[in-house]
Amino acid sequence: MDGKGTGAGPGSNALRIDRERLWSTLQESGRIGPGRAGGLKRLALDDADRDMRDLFVAWCREAGFDVTVDGVGNICARRAGTEPDLPPVVVGSHLDTQVAGGRYDGILGVLAGLEILRTLNDKGIETRRPIELIDWSNEEGARFTPPMLASGAFAGVHALDWVLARRDDDGKSFGEELARIGYAGKAPVGGRPLDAYFELHIEQGPILEAEGVPLGIVTGGYATRGFNIDIRGENAHSGPTPMAKRRNALVGAGYLIVAVNEIGWKFAEGEGKATAARLEVWPNKAGIISDWAQLTCDFRHPDPKATAEMEALLRAAIPEAAEKARVEIEIVEDWTFGEERFDPDCIALVRESAAELGVPTRDLLSQAGHDAYHLSRICPTALLFTPCRDGVTHNEAEHIEADYTVPGVDVLLHAVLKRANR
Repeated sequence: MDGKGTGAGPGSNALRIDRERLWSTLQESGRIGPGRAGGLKRLALDDADRDMRDLFVAWCREAGFDVTVDGVGNICARRAGTEPDLPPVVVGSHLDTQVAGGRYDGILGVLAGLEILRTLNDKGIETRRPIELIDWSNEEGARFTPPMLASGAFAGVHALDWVLARRDDDGKSFGEELARIGYAGKAPVGGRPLDAYFELHIEQGPILEAEGVPLGIVTGGYATRGFNIDIRGENAHSGPTPMAKRRNALVGAGYLIVAVNEIGWKFAEGEGKATAARLEVWPNKAGIISDWAQLTCDFRHPDPKATAEMEALLRAAIPEAAEKARVEIEIVEDWTFGEERFDPDCIALVRESAAELGVPTRDLLSQAGHDAYHLSRICPTALLFTPCRDGVTHNEAEHIEADYTVPGVDVLLHAVLKRANR
């Protein structure tokens, strides 16, 4: 790597982040919660998440930022502005990972934000508005569903008590685990004005790398519908119980899983996707027919009307699956995201900054979920993508390079700085 960027004052095109410091920070993060194959297993509110939070808070306080934690564990580091009563410009993402996750998904966005604030400190640059950096709790939804849980609470999409009551596979609640790791904060959850929100994220797709473009400007997302579906049958001995008397919840789930996958193929040519993501079964033992199962699935499509059609087909498949397996099937929870569109003014700032820095860009839709979706409901929002190798993500082989990542962080620096001085 080339070392530190050159110094410059506010608005100068020579202003750059310290790329070596950013990379060092990312590597330190990559040592906390190691997975089995070089990536990370840092699930929300586990011990590794606590350790990463502790390190992040220490970095923020060392840089002189005020740190607060709210009632769902969102960590906010605030760099003061010359007019402290103005609503802040916010940068954020998440530090939790999937159970077999990479070292950059979400993490790059938080630590790039930290590097931006450190760079402003290094250059002695003041901003009119405060700038806040937020690590959102449980973005992945790998431990507590649905995803983007705490940013949803902040934006008023989810009720606070409902979030705190969510339980993991071991029956531990979000609120209990938040208290256990010491991050059940006292700050209010949301309910305050924000001037704008910026989030930088690895693309989680192959387009930018394949086209050699270092920065994607996200104009919107794939409309997404997610479901938790309960299947209820009856326990019975797997030996003497006649087929005609069986009410196997696992079989009912199996019929539904096939239906979900077939719906995905029906819409595949239009870039639609259907995923049977998770199956819980009880008692899930040899020799006994299971009386309960829960299937988690989702549908995604760039056209919201098509996503609605996919949902309608799922709902139509439920009675057929229930009849064939002689079970009861019910959608017990559902969620939606991705129909949001991002703010034209914030996007224009990103385009302007990229042009000034000579960084090529490409417009994209996001096919994954991001905290930016929820934030877009309460303030002007922009979402930026940087490349990742072969588009591999939610996989321990996830990989990025400094050469094609740093230009996007520099653009984010300039866009945030301009917005904070408005």
